[in-house]
Amino acid sequence: MYVTAFIGGLFCCLGVALDAFQTIILPRRPTGRFQLTRIFLLATWVPWVVMAERAGNKKVREQIYSVYGPLSLLLLLLLWALLLISGFALFYFSLHSPFGDALLQRTASGWAQFGTDLYVSGTTLFTLGLGDVVPHSRVARAFIIFESGVGLGFVALVIGYLPVLYQAFSRREISVALLDSRAGSPPNAAELLRRHAFEGGQEALTALLEEWERWAAEILESHISYPILCYYRSQHDTQSWLSALVSILDTCALRISLIEGTPSRQAQLTFVMARHALVDIGQVFGVQERKSWQQFSEVDRLASKDFYHLCEALGENKLNLCGDAAAAKRLNTIRALYEQHALALSDYLRMPLPVWVAPPKLNDQWSLLTKLRTDAESALKIRGDSSVSFHD
Repeated sequence: MYVTAFIGGLFCCLGVALDAFQTIILPRRPTGRFQLTRIFLLATWVPWVVMAERAGNKKVREQIYSVYGPLSLLLLLLLWALLLISGFALFYFSLHSPFGDALLQRTASGWAQFGTDLYVSGTTLFTLGLGDVVPHSRVARAFIIFESGVGLGFVALVIGYLPVLYQAFSRREISVALLDSRAGSPPNAAELLRRHAFEGGQEALTALLEEWERWAAEILESHISYPILCYYRSQHDTQSWLSALVSILDTCALRISLIEGTPSRQAQLTFVMARHALVDIGQVFGVQERKSWQQFSEVDRLASKDFYHLCEALGENKLNLCGDAAAAKRLNTIRALYEQHALALSDYLRMPLPVWVAPPKLNDQWSLLTKLRTDAESALKIRGDSSVSFHD
């Protein structure tokens, strides 16, 4: 029994050490299927989704989803602490509980011994140093010193981990929020192209895609190293990092396959990086291995009638389209490279994907601002013409 307790303690402590190293310190994707963090997230997210789906109100349901990310972080840290306390308690139990404890002397049962071991382990890990239970062997004293060092290291890692996590989240959300004024809320490719339908707009869009290429690279690095960030949702229900990423992919797909006369190299570079991030994040959660993976190949985000509606919307924005019969086929070929992955992640994370063309809004602020600016330019032009006539 004591040998089994020692092996169990070794398993708990090494498991936490390896998981904390891969999750916090290692700057690359963790390897292996049996990782504590991965198992914890997969095991807790599914029942959380089931609980959220019971809420009839959409806003309440979205609020429940938004709580999971920060709460799961706290629960993960708690899980690590409990496993460390249990692991060292099993070490002490395998040493026949070598502690001077009045309660233990009165009650010689195994549960009482293990209770004292848990108490010593907890006070030692959190460096309380109460001194009411004293070790009576050199090996136990060595374990006490070692656990105290582990406790200090654990606190230091947590203190360093939280700022890094929230800084990555803040950088991600700044770009997502900026996309609101450029592609609408929720964002979509047609709106992004519409708001860049001005003189010099295509150059501005190229610069924007260059920024999002870098954003996708940051997402690739941060969200694979810290997958818990994927569960963190934006402040507004109509925004999410996934919908922003997919809307950029849609825009790149249109620029590459459908729109004439626009530089496509930056669109290709951004598409490759954004798709890389989308696929690799999906692999972290194993969405490609889920039973429902095949069903997403049958989902069509852009039906034939919607494709013609999209072409009409782009044509209204004075964009020259490739009107050949193979245009739709080229777009579908590009869509097949990423849409199934996007649909699978959307279903798993419960984050809706953007539409290709948003329905018209009653109070469209962008249209109002555009009209006001057009009226101002017309007034300036009329005033300028009147001034010229006066001098003549």
